[in-house]
Amino acid sequence: MKFWDKLKINHNPKSGALDLLKYIGPGLLVTVGFIDPGNWATNLAAGSTFGYALLWVVTFSSVMLIIIQHNVAHLGIVTGLCLAEATTKYIRRPLSVPILGSAMLASISTSLAEILGGAIALQMLFSIPIKAGSVIITIVSIVMLLTNTYSKIERWIITFVSIIGLSFLYELFLVDVSWGEKSWVTPTFPDNSLLIIMSVLGAVVMPHNLFLHSEVIQSREWNLEDEKVINKQLKYEFFDTLFSMVIGWAINSAMIILAASAFFSKNIQVEELSQAQDLLTPLVGNSAGVIFAVALLFAGISSTITSGIAGASVFAGFFGEAYSPKDLHTKLGTLLSFIPALLIIFFIGDPFKGLIISQMLLSVQLPITVFTQIYLTSSRKVMGKHVNKLSTTIILLLLGTMVTVLNIALLISLF
Repeated sequence: MKFWDKLKINHNPKSGALDLLKYIGPGLLVTVGFIDPGNWATNLAAGSTFGYALLWVVTFSSVMLIIIQHNVAHLGIVTGLCLAEATTKYIRRPLSVPILGSAMLASISTSLAEILGGAIALQMLFSIPIKAGSVIITIVSIVMLLTNTYSKIERWIITFVSIIGLSFLYELFLVDVSWGEKSWVTPTFPDNSLLIIMSVLGAVVMPHNLFLHSEVIQSREWNLEDEKVINKQLKYEFFDTLFSMVIGWAINSAMIILAASAFFSKNIQVEELSQAQDLLTPLVGNSAGVIFAVALLFAGISSTITSGIAGASVFAGFFGEAYSPKDLHTKLGTLLSFIPALLIIFFIGDPFKGLIISQMLLSVQLPITVFTQIYLTSSRKVMGKHVNKLSTTIILLLLGTMVTVLNIALLISLF
């Protein structure tokens, strides 16, 4: 029996606002990947270097993410399979094994960046060395994943996201924001801004989030033999995704606004997360620096946890199995996502170099996952009557191509 089956409610969902709230959750887990330490770095660089000029990039990337994540969630709802399971079932083994193998490497790469983000926060708060902090973040994440049920993890993640959001809301009250100077929708391209634009866009759609969403959305399954229930599930999923991505958009926008108000106005460019805290303290006050580090810590822990779920889902998918904390393959997948990432941190030593390596691997793997998803959701054999419309497929292919080009360009820029 699948892990999510134990969480189902054995009656059809009722309509109404209260029923809609039962579906909120999976999208918030995906949002964590949208506000991970990598996004923090790019947003702070965007705001401190170009002020409010690149806020439109966050809006555009959020719309792009909604479309792609909404599509992969449909795969999970309609088939009852996550992206990894569907790949194993519907794609021949000579292709499915390399696809999932590369996805596993991407999960390790993601975990590396998320663990580093949490470790940097511990260093900010308690002067704990990066390597020791990385061990702490890894152990905490493993314990939470192997001992908590999904519903408990989801509540923890929602709490973490709330703390992050409230932290930035508080810090916005501490700085002098020029609200009339911003535009969230009008594209502008300041001189030498292309690399930052590519970084912000490239950090939005991440391979592990596609596997994650198609897996955790099944925690909201009902009786999927009933076509009416499937349609209601699909409708509610969209509200969950939209609601969650809007929260991600708001938090990412707040990061840029904070950096623009605190740093750009004083001609200070931020290139590292620890530098941002050091600069915030004298400019805004000690409490701002502490709250910034606390929010980063929660972002690092929550994104590490979701990366672990995605890695476990991918590894279990090799064997045609779903994510289940009590299953051996899920446990091995969790450890396989974290332990190599931790070892790389120890051998590299330089956190910045580690982030470059993680970004490089993600840039290479992302097109593989995106186009695998498009193939599966555009297949009538897989999706039945819920197969993508031609217009949807075209939009997805355009977005997939755009994301691929951006990530390749970003990869080239690293060298």
